[in-house]
Amino acid sequence: MKRFLSLALLLFAATWGCDSSNSTSGPSAANRATATVDPDSPIAVTATVGMVADLVRSVGGDRVNVTQICGSGVDPHLYKATRDDVDTMMRADMIFYSGLMLEGKMTDTLVKMARNKPVVAVTEAIDKDALLEPDDFAGHYDPHVWMDASAWSKCVTVIADELAAIDPPSAAAYHQRAAELQAQLAELHAYGKRVIATIPKDSRVLVTSHDAFNYFGRAYGLEVIGVQGISTESEAGLQQINELVDLLVSKKVKSVFVESSVPRKNIDSLVEGARSRGHEVHVGEKELFSDAMGPPGTYEGTYMGMLDHNMTLVARGLGGDAPEKGFQGRLSP
Repeated sequence: MKRFLSLALLLFAATWGCDSSNSTSGPSAANRATATVDPDSPIAVTATVGMVADLVRSVGGDRVNVTQICGSGVDPHLYKATRDDVDTMMRADMIFYSGLMLEGKMTDTLVKMARNKPVVAVTEAIDKDALLEPDDFAGHYDPHVWMDASAWSKCVTVIADELAAIDPPSAAAYHQRAAELQAQLAELHAYGKRVIATIPKDSRVLVTSHDAFNYFGRAYGLEVIGVQGISTESEAGLQQINELVDLLVSKKVKSVFVESSVPRKNIDSLVEGARSRGHEVHVGEKELFSDAMGPPGTYEGTYMGMLDHNMTLVARGLGGDAPEKGFQGRLSP
């Protein structure tokens, strides 16, 4: 019943757009239970964003061949599927996406694909009570759940279950790899809490380009302020910039941060405004990863590396104590 309900919710969202309320995910194909794949051939999987694709690769192992649509530095809020993307999805055995309207402009395409193959929102297993619903997000949940490793870990179970459903002979292997990954994410979560706690209490203010870090702040104990608003389609007004400058000066915030998938112009305005008031604010030495991971083939291009990078950079930038090379000693210099 839940799967049919998810599809109905996205169909409703596709019709009514941002006026829909509390839409949780999107198309969950009605044919999942009967779909199976050739046990002798890799499963062709398409994933919308890197944070999802990386989990699928980790759980699927050699049994999956994953194609990712939104690459490094691409904003999924604004991304529209190209003809090549549609062709890739049509050729796939199944599709995984984040959900919670993150890929809002791909809604129509995902709905169409769900008529013929499993199309799975990995966030569908997260309890609604654990989701944030900011006032300025038009009645929808905040989709940036991956910023909390403990919450995103629940998506691993969804992936393992869905892969097992279409590939029963490999079910035990999927669930074993899922358990191993969840144990690693629990360690990463503990690391984040530990290093953020070393930041002086008055300095635990994270100012970033847009509100992608609300779950990060809740999970690791930071006050989070996004300059641009939760959707990268909104613009920060002059009044908000001035209010944020006041906050930076009054709390003596040392650093503000830019994100890899969002322009930095508003952050530069904050730095200039604080400087005019006699307070020097530094821009984080590296970009934070918000809606996209690091370059392919790098540690930061994995979900673990992405979050490790963010935790370590924020802790060090705000006056805390964290190892330069992060949780696993693998961060790039």
